[in-house]
Amino acid sequence: MTHAYDTQALDDLRHWQYEMQRPPGLWNRATSGVQRKINSYIPEKLHASITAVIKQMTRAVLSGSNFTASSPLLEGSLEDREARVRATVDRYRKTAAVEGGITGAGGFLLGLADFPLLLSIKLKMLFEIAALYGFSGEDYRERLYLLYVFQLAFSSDQHRADVYQHMQRWHEERSHLPGSLEEFDWRRFQQEYRDYIDLAKLAQLLPVIGAPVGVIVNNRLLKKLGVTAMNAYRMRWFERPALPNADEPARLR
Repeated sequence: MTHAYDTQALDDLRHWQYEMQRPPGLWNRATSGVQRKINSYIPEKLHASITAVIKQMTRAVLSGSNFTASSPLLEGSLEDREARVRATVDRYRKTAAVEGGITGAGGFLLGLADFPLLLSIKLKMLFEIAALYGFSGEDYRERLYLLYVFQLAFSSDQHRADVYQHMQRWHEERSHLPGSLEEFDWRRFQQEYRDYIDLAKLAQLLPVIGAPVGVIVNNRLLKKLGVTAMNAYRMRWFERPALPNADEPARLR
């Protein structure tokens, strides 16, 4: 049963890898162009302020999650681990949905509070998923990997492809990583994340519809992050370069 599960998981991983490398579609290129234009009108001081806020919020979660996340799971098949991962994702999806409904029902000001709360929920979920695959959050390099996973889920197609290229060579990248979290590209991180969720979360600030929108959007965002995280850690579970060359998607079928 475990062997059959591993085979199916590997097949699912290959298809996911292909999706990660697909070129940006017409719609994505258009919306990215509009978002870049909007960003160009935002004063540099405001960009710097937003970057600082998101950096501090993210670092606070990354620094504090060690105390709440489980210890790395050192034994167990992929099937057993991923059963636990799915249960973890479902639990966090419910938490995020409730949080989105409450903040969405509270009007504009409370709706703004959803941003840091949801970010915290997402990152804490990633810490737990990493532990279930056997990776410790005490290693700052593993925390960087969490940020790469996060960007895979919530970035433009072009940036996602760039991030994926680094992640699929992680065994090589580890020796070239920034020396600390301070050296991480926080500006790009916050901009990609903001651009990705702006439209999805905007309706949550509106009266009446804010609550149901908050429930639905938060649920979907956590589901997307869960699927991304599972496949990102499957890449390391199966240890490249044992996988076929993912740069040749035509061979994956």
